[in-house]
Amino acid sequence: MDIDTYQKEARVTDQFPDTEDGRALLIPMLGIIGEMGSLATCFKKRMRDNENYELFLDDLKVEMGDVLWYLANLSTKWNFKLSEVAQKNLDKNTDRWINTQSVKSILLDEQYSVLEQMPRILTVRFFQGTNEYLNKESVAITVNDEAIGDELTDNAYENDGYRFHDVFHLAYATFLGWSPVLRTLLKIKRKSSPEIDEVEDGARARIIEEAISLYVFTYAKQHNLLDGVKEIDFEILKTIKNLVSYLEVRDRTALQWKQAILEGYQVYRKLKENIGGQVTINLTERSIVYSKLEIKYDSN
Repeated sequence: MDIDTYQKEARVTDQFPDTEDGRALLIPMLGIIGEMGSLATCFKKRMRDNENYELFLDDLKVEMGDVLWYLANLSTKWNFKLSEVAQKNLDKNTDRWINTQSVKSILLDEQYSVLEQMPRILTVRFFQGTNEYLNKESVAITVNDEAIGDELTDNAYENDGYRFHDVFHLAYATFLGWSPVLRTLLKIKRKSSPEIDEVEDGARARIIEEAISLYVFTYAKQHNLLDGVKEIDFEILKTIKNLVSYLEVRDRTALQWKQAILEGYQVYRKLKENIGGQVTINLTERSIVYSKLEIKYDSN
């Protein structure tokens, strides 16, 4: 049976079709909760009685059908099709669990000159030293033995290792093809297109990227810096996608963001543990690799 046809036929058995009646919406909401309890009871009996529960599959269909009826009822009362609910759910889960984008599709700057393209392969070195003025540990980064960006401390009262956070921008570049912060550090903003330079590579985009890095870092600190973590809370990913909803990276999936975050933190933990190191990214292979440095750097 077509799911929208089911919705229309289910409406005939609605005992409270008048949406002006406050019970019309409350009853199906409570009904879903009640039927989920019945569904759970069905599984409980199966676990208790095993194969002796001969009507398990029949009862399971009945209880699932009751949940479906209430979902169809709510859809009707909010004036949308049950098929729209189903499609929305499929879109959400595809975004979260299935990688639908090719390697080439993450490269956002192929139409620009090489001078305005994100390096397809890049090696960055992280050196920890001491900021003399603040008497705090700091990190400087170099590319081809030239310093880029400012020397960073944790910008916090506690020593939490945020000074190594530029590795997150490298991870975003690797798995999303996006990092306005890295473009600024490497001086590869797309100035040949004034609007792209302003919107995609400008201050607002950089602030959003830094905000995402800090937002995830706060979450990561509550979860052992994501060590051993295989999934990211979907609300975190959803918030990130909302933040970038107007930028060129808006079509990146929740799965790609998850990979960028987890891979970035895997390298971050090594940087923090070894007090620095070398990070090599490869955009075409979507890889980010850590290696130790043989020397230590002191900013004094």
